[in-house]
Amino acid sequence: MKYAVIDIGSNSVRLLLWADGHTLCKKVNTTRLAEGLTFTGKLSREAMERTAAAIAGFAKEAEREGAERLYAFATAAVRSSKNGADFVQLVKDLCGIEVDVVAGQEEAELGLTGALGGQDGGIIDVGGASSEVTVGKGGKIIYAVSADIGAVRLKDACGEDRQKLEKFIAEKIAVYGQVPHCEMTAIGGTATSLAALEYAVEPYDPARIHGTLLHAERILFWADKLLSMPQAERLKLKGMDKKRADILGGAALLLYSVICFIGAEEVRISEQDNLEGYLFRKIRVSL
Repeated sequence: MKYAVIDIGSNSVRLLLWADGHTLCKKVNTTRLAEGLTFTGKLSREAMERTAAAIAGFAKEAEREGAERLYAFATAAVRSSKNGADFVQLVKDLCGIEVDVVAGQEEAELGLTGALGGQDGGIIDVGGASSEVTVGKGGKIIYAVSADIGAVRLKDACGEDRQKLEKFIAEKIAVYGQVPHCEMTAIGGTATSLAALEYAVEPYDPARIHGTLLHAERILFWADKLLSMPQAERLKLKGMDKKRADILGGAALLLYSVICFIGAEEVRISEQDNLEGYLFRKIRVSL
């Protein structure tokens, strides 16, 4: 059976097509659903409409590709906004898709399942509006915390003011407390985009990114470099995701801060994440 999963994130909408135990393709459309959410507590009409249009486009593509089951889930931007229910209804009215809004801890668990497939270890997922740290051991989740901070929220709240960024990050990630020590894997657009810069991967190639290592000092290097560069110069960097260039410096600083906070020295990058995690859960439920 061929499956399609749509992840409605705070920064982008992603599509996974999967069949016979293999990923057929992954696609992304950056829509910035969480843009302005920090100030108003609500999703803007413009952001909702462009995101809903992206979902509808992916749904049509999944149908053309012969997907027999389609699932869609939303994360921090929708669950934390005052008008998240309006967005869910907008999507349903536009293309008939029922959006599952997942809780923060559930999002963390999905990321762990997708990236590690039940193996022991931990994940860090810096998203657009939230960031999750999750640890599994012996087939069980022993730690899962979602912090109310992400790349888009950082840009909205602090711009590129280094002092403001550091203060805001420190306040928000304190919620993680004591994290069990283990090998950590980083998932999500921030991690994969930084790996593409570190290894100068252009055009973007998931096979070259998956499994690579990023040391904490190299993540800090990229945070320093990106935050000190004008946007025009960032766009010239080999491996830069053009649609993420304006938020990647702050996001890199956030990822570095989380890694240091939990006492890790490096992270392994995974192309598998909560998209696969959500699908695996749905498949198990339907068996």
